[in-house]
Amino acid sequence: MKITFDFEKPLAELQGQIEKVKQVEEKNKLDMSATVAELEAKMETTKKEIYANLTGWQKVQISRHPERPYTLQYLELMCDDFIEMHGDRTVGDDKAIIGGFGTLNGQTVMFIGHQKGRNTKERQYRNFGMANPEGYRKALRLMKMAEKFGKPVVTLIDTPGAFPGLEAEERGQGEAIARNLLEMSVLKVPVICVVIGEGASGGALGIGIGDKVLMLDNSWYSVISPENCSTILFKTWEQKERAAEMLKLTSTEMLKNKLIDGVIKEPLGGAHQDPVAMAAILKKQLLKDLKTLSERNIDELVAERIEKFCNMGVVEEN
Repeated sequence: MKITFDFEKPLAELQGQIEKVKQVEEKNKLDMSATVAELEAKMETTKKEIYANLTGWQKVQISRHPERPYTLQYLELMCDDFIEMHGDRTVGDDKAIIGGFGTLNGQTVMFIGHQKGRNTKERQYRNFGMANPEGYRKALRLMKMAEKFGKPVVTLIDTPGAFPGLEAEERGQGEAIARNLLEMSVLKVPVICVVIGEGASGGALGIGIGDKVLMLDNSWYSVISPENCSTILFKTWEQKERAAEMLKLTSTEMLKNKLIDGVIKEPLGGAHQDPVAMAAILKKQLLKDLKTLSERNIDELVAERIEKFCNMGVVEEN
């Protein structure tokens, strides 16, 4: 295991033991297959125990794993082909949000998603997945293009938030996100939104209004990150674990509170353990939901989409 979180240390220790036994077996020409099998069985049991009882903060950590699949990797694995489109036709091309037409089993879909980087150079190029106003305006331009040609929209959400820089505010960050919320709510094509990693604040919500809003099992979705919440409430980042539990930001809690429509299971240990399998699972879910939504009357679909989001946070008194 290249990168190990604190709660994964028992797995790293078992992996180390397995490797040592195999080295002894090879060096001394001994048959230690029984010992290896026993350790591997113990490791599998430990894995299931650990990942079945993750805390909110632990899921946040997995969602940020540097080897976790990002939007472009999913598109490479899922699509027969993908043509990226650039620019908002006003300011420029925001590299933190990518989009374009792709085909799923021959069906044309407009894909839009946040894109992070694997190394320092890529992260700077992608602005760490934090979009500027032109990113959200590019996304909206592509959504309207999909609407024009009657093609469904799929968004893949993975951002620590919209870019908070002064220049972003000067160019209308809040207005760009608000415009997307309005336009997505009445878009006359099926819209599916999937949180594949981090779903923070308006940065995520800017491409998060859909007929189906789904989350991968180890992703999170909240108005604020645990660290920033901890800083505001407790004046320190040290209470981030506590803040993560208070925010109810996991996929399980979001589904329980009826803020999303479904949870997509990941391979044991997280999507980064087997990106190919994760992409296959996601593709299967998308094809299923696209088929269901395409059979619906579009005016009814839009009315239900609006009603769903308008009902969130509403308290009814008897």
